[in-house]
Amino acid sequence: MKKSSQSGMMLIEALIAILIFSLGILGMVAMGSVAIAAQSDAQYRTDAANYANEIASQIAIDMSQASYSTNALLNYAHQPGNGGYCSFAGAPSGQQIVTDWVKRVAGVTDPKRGLPGATMTSQQIAVDQTPGSGFNRVTITVCWQPPSSRDNTFANMTFAPQHQYQLVTYIN
Repeated sequence: MKKSSQSGMMLIEALIAILIFSLGILGMVAMGSVAIAAQSDAQYRTDAANYANEIASQIAIDMSQASYSTNALLNYAHQPGNGGYCSFAGAPSGQQIVTDWVKRVAGVTDPKRGLPGATMTSQQIAVDQTPGSGFNRVTITVCWQPPSSRDNTFANMTFAPQHQYQLVTYIN
């Protein structure tokens, strides 16, 4: 082969190498952003679990320290009706520990410590006192909306994706 037929091949090889290298770099950047979003989601789930465990413990302690009637557990119910996914109906609880807890979850008392996108109406404590398997069952549902799901993609939708953590416990 003549030298003239090989001219420019090194330039094409260099351009292909740069293309492959830049695709690899872009892939690593994308993996980094996905890893950060997954870490944030894990942190929010951990916080939601801690909030649910906190109110369940407070209700159990409060019930054990006083001599309540069997229906006293119903006083801790907070928006016990179901209006859809993370959309609850019913009256808010009148118990101070529940209202303080709802304010902490929603970030009303301290905006830096609440769950993102959580509101006072997106938290639920449902009490089931029917005899049998549901006796004194307390279901605590914590809902929040991470910042990553509040972009313009869902601006025209009536349903914005919310995350949910649910704890079911039995209180004597």
